[in-house]
Amino acid sequence: MPDLSDGLRFRRTSRDDLPQIRRWLQLAHVERYWAHDTSEVAVARDFAGSFEGTEPSEDFIIELDAEPIGFIQRCFIHDYPVEHSELIDLAVAPVRSLTIDYFIGEPDMLGRGLATQSIRAFSTESFAAHSDAPAIIVPVITGNTASWSALASAGFRRIATGYLTPDSPLDDGQHHVYRLDRPPLTPRCGSAER
Repeated sequence: MPDLSDGLRFRRTSRDDLPQIRRWLQLAHVERYWAHDTSEVAVARDFAGSFEGTEPSEDFIIELDAEPIGFIQRCFIHDYPVEHSELIDLAVAPVRSLTIDYFIGEPDMLGRGLATQSIRAFSTESFAAHSDAPAIIVPVITGNTASWSALASAGFRRIATGYLTPDSPLDDGQHHVYRLDRPPLTPRCGSAER
């Protein structure tokens, strides 16, 4: 797969992005695992809080060479303790750990390694943006092989497998949980005391 990461950017969502997000959520390859109400009211209710500042989550449009291709979001796991209570019980989630969720929306962008490259770049950006985050912990339904394979390819390691309430009634609730720890700081050349 070609490395396209130089062209990837993450732009905070705005109200103008809601129709695009809604369109992506209606596509079969996204709907299968997100299973989200795609009415205008529901999309505005669930995605506007990020840019309006009423929700602690941070939502981004994934752009490749300035063209929107997908969606990615992050939050601190403990900012949503009720929603993430099963995850907190299943996997060790240190305080200030982040979680992310994502999809490549544009069908012609699938199969090009962009999920892996987006996750890798977004993880680096997330650790830079949140210097107190010790890890990024991500649950993925076991049947969504493309998603958990992208996490593994991006450097995440599997730390648990178990039941979490599924988003879609088509799934049995078995999830893999993947974790990426903040990389250790490497001293600059010549910075060591003599």
